[in-house]
This record gives sequence, structure tokens and C-alpha cells, in this order.
Amino acid sequence: MRILHTADWHFGRTLEGRSRQQEKEQFVDELCQIVRQESVDLVLIAGDVFDTYNPPAAAEELYCDALDRLGDGGRRAVVVIAGNHDSPDRLCAVRSLAQRQGVTLFGYPADQPPSTLAAAGQVQRVAAGPGWVELAVPGVDHSALVLALPYPSESRLNEVLEQTLDEAELQVAYSERVGRLFAGLARHYRPDTVRLAVSHLFVAGGQECESERPIQVGGTYTVAAGAMPVGAQYVGLGHLHRPQRLHSAPVPTRYAGSPLAYSFSEAGQAKSVTIVDLLPDTAAPVVQEIPLTAGRPLVRWHATAGVAQVQRWVEEGRDPTAWIDLAVTVPSALTLDEIQTLRRLHPGFIHIRPVYPEAEVAATREQRVALTLAEQFERFYRQRSGGGTAPAELTRLFLELAMAADEAEVEQ
Repeated sequence: MRILHTADWHFGRTLEGRSRQQEKEQFVDELCQIVRQESVDLVLIAGDVFDTYNPPAAAEELYCDALDRLGDGGRRAVVVIAGNHDSPDRLCAVRSLAQRQGVTLFGYPADQPPSTLAAAGQVQRVAAGPGWVELAVPGVDHSALVLALPYPSESRLNEVLEQTLDEAELQVAYSERVGRLFAGLARHYRPDTVRLAVSHLFVAGGQECESERPIQVGGTYTVAAGAMPVGAQYVGLGHLHRPQRLHSAPVPTRYAGSPLAYSFSEAGQAKSVTIVDLLPDTAAPVVQEIPLTAGRPLVRWHATAGVAQVQRWVEEGRDPTAWIDLAVTVPSALTLDEIQTLRRLHPGFIHIRPVYPEAEVAATREQRVALTLAEQFERFYRQRSGGGTAPAELTRLFLELAMAADEAEVEQ
């Protein structure tokens, strides 16, 4: 059986207010092309399909379109679980339509897929229970038994795992609970099936990126690698946006990563989906990464030679389709006019950050010491306004607030 593992689509997410809908549509097109070209039998989508509980209509429409195309009229199996960003109910609202396309949806950890009688030549649900399903795919002479554990927060488990407020004890209790859940589900494994698991977790040892908004408070929702289900031939995870294998897990365990870069901490990071080939008696899966080309790259520029260097790079056609985090070395603060001029040079500039030479920074600090607070505010206003003079009323209000803040600090 050939399995494709993907996760963390985050449909509806923007980049500093810039829409990325078109990039996500390109990803869905590329994903559907990959499953056809690679003759994929089963697609695992490991959570965070959406970026928020209430995604925009365009994001929901794209999700439904993706399920319809991936299921291919019920000829290809698809399993989707909810991540921490997903509303389980919203994710599964299309269940009655999705199951006709060979799609099985799990919103909550104890969800049980409904029994359906599929037509000949379509994906069959051989058996199912809370948190697991056995699927027979047309053209494959063995079935896949998939353990599905959507994001298992205490609220979604409907459990209070530990009364203590000690973070270390809470983490141990949570990790042990996830381990027990997997162990209970793994009892359904049989040697004549391909044995899979899919979940949305933060597993200790995984490498994070800045774009992952925390799944846990502190380390409370961190799961030990040893909690992965014994007997699984492959565990497909969601949450971490960097594609990676967890070498410390007792069974083959992997994060597929996100299909697009969602923060500049991922600049230059290759994005991919994972293809896994398995037979029931396979000792180890054959795993390969299929690189993705959809979406605009995120890159960082540092123009040490100032604005003129930025202009030259743009004229040379550097990174014409990228989203760019621009740092530019300048002798003094950029005016609003200069910032607007830079933005007109390239539509992909997201951040424009001035960088000052060390000598200039030191001199500026020395000058500030010699200035009164009102003079410092006047200089700040002039730099930010492109040369204007601060209104007297605004300066007075600033000084009053500064004095009140100093008095409050003394009282504390």
C-alpha cells in the first residue's frame, strides 16, 4: 500500500495581513497531481487543516474541494483528523458528503466513523470503532488499520488529567494518558493489515519553528516519544512545521511539516509531503519526501550597503515572487517617504527594518544622554514623521504620561 502523509495546511492563514489563498490553491493542485502521479492509495491529513476555529468561507470551500479531489469518487482512501487550530465540529460538518468520497473524518479523540456500504470499486470501511478504522482500498489485496488520535486536549478528552498545578507532574500525566490511549487502540492491530497511526501532538525531541503557535502551556502538552503505539509500522504526526523524523520514537514516526512557510524562521526551509510504502509484513517502511513547489518563498534580505543596494537587487530581478523580510543598513532612521519608496520597489516586502552601524548606535546613545526628555521626544517625532515638528499639546501629553509612569514605578 502506498500512503501519502501531509499536515498543517492552515487554510485561512495570512502573512502580516497578506492573503495566501492563491498559494494554498496552488498547493491543493500540486497535491492532487502528486497523488495521481505516485498512485497513492491512502492519504493521511494530520490536523490543522484550518488556522482558526472560524475559518473564512474561501478556506472551507478549498477544504471541501481538496477532499473531493483527493477521494477521487471513493477510489482513494483519505483520513483527516482535527488539530489544535481546528474546530472538531466544523471539520466534520461535511462528514455525510465526505464519506461518499472515501474520506474518514475524526474530530474528537473518541470519534467513531459511521458504517457505510460503499459501491463496488470504492473504498470500504471493513470495521471501525472509537479512534480507529480499517479500510480496504480498491486494487490493494490487504487493508489498512489506522489509529486516529485528533489533538487530545483535556477539554476534547473531557477529562481532568491531574489536580496539581505543578507543570512537571501535569506533563507526565498528559504523556502517560496519551500513551494509554495509543496502547488501547493498538489492540486492534492485526499482522495481516498495514498498521498506521495519525495524530496531532507535540512530541519531545521535535524541532519547532516560530510559526507554530503553542500547542501546550509551558511543557504541559508535551508527549514522550515512547508513548507512540507499539506495533505501528508508521506514525504520521502534525503540528511541527519542519519535516522531520523522530529518531527517539520506538516505531517509525514522522512529522510531514507544513506545505507553505508561515514565518520567516522557515526562510529557505524545503517543504514537502511524505510518501510511505508498506506491506503487512514489512519490517520498515520505505519513506521518501516529495518536494513541493507551490507557494511564494519566504526570504531574508540584508542590504548592508543601504537603500541603493536594495534598488539594485530589485532591478536585477532578485526573488521576484518572494515574500521578503528586509533589513537595510542606514546611517539614520528611515523617513515615511523612504519606507514608501522601498515598498513601491517590490510588492513582496513584509518587514522593512533599519539597521544602524555600531558607531552610529553608540553616538546616538551618547547624544540621548545629553538631551532632555522633551528633546528626545521631539527627535523621535521628527524621525517618524519625516521631518515634522511635534505639536506642543502632544509633547505636553507625552511628558505627563512619562511623569506618571515614573511616579508609579517609585511607589512600587
